[in-house]
Amino acid sequence: MSAPQHTSPPVQGQFAWLHAIGATPEAVATLNDQPYVFFVLVAGLVICILEGLFIWYIHFATMKPEQKKAKEDAKKKKAEKKSGGKPPAQR
Repeated sequence: MSAPQHTSPPVQGQFAWLHAIGATPEAVATLNDQPYVFFVLVAGLVICILEGLFIWYIHFATMKPEQKKAKEDAKKKKAEKKSGGKPPAQR
């Protein structure tokens, strides 16, 4: 005789698609019962991304002209180093 195999019931509901990407049946059942949890997750991710973009914009907008020029010069030097410059044996 073989041991009885436990099979979970098929996943159904509004969030059944999460089972296809790895969510457990218990997690899907929780989201189907309490959908605001999913909303909080998505809202939190969106807020974090927007906050990061806002911080980057503040950094970019408050750079002094000298800092912008220094970045451009550094990019030019890096491009010259890759394209031409001295061969590796002469460095």
